[in-house]
Amino acid sequence: MTRLSAPRRSRLWTGAVVLALAALAAWINLPLVSRVFDRSSARVAALPAATPFRAGQRVLMLSPHPDDETLCCAGMIQQAQAAGAQVSIAWMTAGDGFEFDAALTERTLRPGPQNMRALGDTRVGEARRAAAVLGVPAQRTYMLGYPDGGLFRLFTTNFTVPYTAPRTRADAVYVTGALTPDAPFTGQALEADLTRVLDRVQPDVVLAPAPQDFHTDHHTLSYIALQLMSRRHQADRLRYWVVHGGLEWPVPKGLHEALPLTVPPLANRLPWTRVDLTPEQRGRKLEAVRAYRTQTEIEPRFMEAFVRANELLSPEPLPTAGPAADAPPE
Repeated sequence: MTRLSAPRRSRLWTGAVVLALAALAAWINLPLVSRVFDRSSARVAALPAATPFRAGQRVLMLSPHPDDETLCCAGMIQQAQAAGAQVSIAWMTAGDGFEFDAALTERTLRPGPQNMRALGDTRVGEARRAAAVLGVPAQRTYMLGYPDGGLFRLFTTNFTVPYTAPRTRADAVYVTGALTPDAPFTGQALEADLTRVLDRVQPDVVLAPAPQDFHTDHHTLSYIALQLMSRRHQADRLRYWVVHGGLEWPVPKGLHEALPLTVPPLANRLPWTRVDLTPEQRGRKLEAVRAYRTQTEIEPRFMEAFVRANELLSPEPLPTAGPAADAPPE
């Protein structure tokens, strides 16, 4: 009997694991599987409705990257404005760290720093178009333009010393239309910019990523928002959402407008509230999602999976009861 060499056995095992994971992902993403096996749909139906927005409120959306504001909260943004609230959006980064994205948009196999910076400017334009689709005027949008994938560095080791982003090779804000052009990539500068936005908007409600969101930029922004709002004695004005909520979430992938957006596994124990969307609000949300062509060309099924019958919002950043209530996110 012929024995397989060790390298060949390793390749076969790797192939088998990849196929098994692909099959599992495909099975999980079947709408029928979601309906039959996922009891969280019933849980969402039983959630309390979120506190409605009011006329005269000032609502500030803090978005780590261009598209997060739309994925999590496009319906809420529409509802706030319909109620007579004033909505502003602040993007922390230009989303310029995704090399595969730059390879496609810039049509190059090896995107260099200039290609990555061009991607950043492209995504800034997409962000402004998506905001316009949702009815947020340009004068109430703020592009801060700090490094995609670098917010934790700014929050920790590069609070005062400028950080050089590995993909753009930039160490200062370069994107067109930034709030503070040429601001150094430091946590100090980011906090100063975000404080300027807070001073200008004077928000009654701040929509921010939850600490449990898996993406490093997202949960770092959560920490920064909590810190700044606590200094203002306004931490109770924060409301929390999740975009990166766990393996394969949200399921099923693709456009399923009639299905609920279920509770994200990584933030399963937050005190979630439900924001129901009308068909018209879902349609406008889908239009805003598709304004992000750089993203929908690469991961359309993930992007469109957020266009659901509802959105989710938590009034608290941590579980309010239970033995692990104060445990940090894994």
